[in-house]
Amino acid sequence: MKRSELRESIFKLLFMDNFNRAEEMPEQLTLYFDTLDREQSGLSEQDQAYMEQKYRHVHEHLDSIDKLLNDTASGWKISRMSKVDLNILRLAVYEMVYDDEIPVRVAINEAVEIAKRFGGDDSASFINGILGSISREQSEK
Repeated sequence: MKRSELRESIFKLLFMDNFNRAEEMPEQLTLYFDTLDREQSGLSEQDQAYMEQKYRHVHEHLDSIDKLLNDTASGWKISRMSKVDLNILRLAVYEMVYDDEIPVRVAINEAVEIAKRFGGDDSASFINGILGSISREQSEK
C-alpha cells in the first residue's frame, strides 16, 4: 500500500476509537483488517504491522496531542470538534511532533487531503489552519 493509503487506514482506526470501548478495540482492529481485501488493496503483513504500531503510538501520546490541540485551536476545544476532524488532527500532530520519518509539510498536506475526502465543507481549511499554527510554534522552539 502507498503511505497515503496507510495513513487513511490509521485515521479510520483512530476514528473507530470514538465508538468502541478500549477493551473492544483489539477485536475491532482484527475485524477491520479481516475486511480489507489484501490482494486488491496491496495490504502486506508489514503494512498491517506499521498501521497497528502507529495507531498504538498515537494512543501513547494522546494526552499531549490533545493538550497541544486545545492550546492551539483558539475558540475550539477538542470536545467541540467533529470526530473526523479531531482524529485527522491527532494523526497529523503525532506525525509532526513525534515521527521523525515524516516531514511536517507532508503530514499537513496528507491531513488536508484526508479532510477533503472525509470531512465537512470547512474541514480542510480548519485543519490546515490549526496544523499551520502548530508548525510555526514548533519551529520557534
